Amino acid sequence: MVAPAKDPREEVIQAWYMDDTDEDQRLPHHREPKEFVSLDQLAELGVLSWKLDADNHETDAELKKIREERGYSYVDLIEVCPEKLPNYEEKIKSFFEEHLHTDEEIRYCLGGSGYFDVRDHNDHWIRVWVKKGGMIVLPAGIYHRFTLDTDNYIKAMRLFVGDPVWTPFNRPHDHLPARKEYVQAFVSKDDSARAVDAAA
Repeated sequence: MVAPAKDPREEVIQAWYMDDTDEDQRLPHHREPKEFVSLDQLAELGVLSWKLDADNHETDAELKKIREERGYSYVDLIEVCPEKLPNYEEKIKSFFEEHLHTDEEIRYCLGGSGYFDVRDHNDHWIRVWVKKGGMIVLPAGIYHRFTLDTDNYIKAMRLFVGDPVWTPFNRPHDHLPARKEYVQAFVSKDDSARAVDAAA
């Protein structure tokens, strides 16, 4: 029997369910035993992912194609580390506050690594570890947060449709249209599918 081909994205993006401890946010926080989450499961939450050529991001045809297809007209670069980010401790604290945005959050890791935590359908945290070459899209309206891992460094490309709006809406903001649309598209849909399964 032939083993299924490994998804190349898994070399740069991995995800797992988090434990409930309050230890250092930069630790992996695996559950015991470990519970990994597939990239297909992330896609069911609206989280999209790619593996790209970070060393050639300026000339990468695949990145150009994604930007054209998804309308990502704005791009900038950010380095998150104590030496490069003004008000580092304050910023890291605010990034780790659970929040949502009314637009997609697109991050492409060009160096280093970091954790993007997202909520699943049952409100449990999934930790998404993005390394060099990994690009993820968090849909508008998903509750999430970000932190560095123990290496304390990430260089990321931020992409956006039109002029960037970085406003975070800390939880709870369930009344926002972006949140309602997200719940309808990804959470309620899943609940009704589960109900059908249960009835079958």
